[in-house]
Amino acid sequence: MSEQKLPLPDYDELPMGSLQHRVRALEADDVRLLLEHERAHADRVPVIELLTNRLQDLEQGAQPSSGDQSRAPEAPSHTPAGSPVTPTGPAEPGRPTGHGTRSSTGQGIEHTE
Repeated sequence: MSEQKLPLPDYDELPMGSLQHRVRALEADDVRLLLEHERAHADRVPVIELLTNRLQDLEQGAQPSSGDQSRAPEAPSHTPAGSPVTPTGPAEPGRPTGHGTRSSTGQGIEHTE
């Protein structure tokens, strides 16, 4: 099956969040087509579950939603994560080392006399 026949353009490249949004506008036959394509190609469990659940909803009377599907978010926005800690050590000279570390005398810095 060529990608041109799929009801969603660039289906195979859509992130999950965008797929969840766009599949809501599809009729049951289109969802079945995507489900067949998914099982025959990538066979991604979360996508199969999404499509199966949407198909069940449609078969139980849910209606496709309207709206501009081209304006759906492509990917969730994430804030950068990470630690401001650097591997270079304490920022100030003479500052005590971290908890549980020992100085060159074998005693913790906070216990030196």
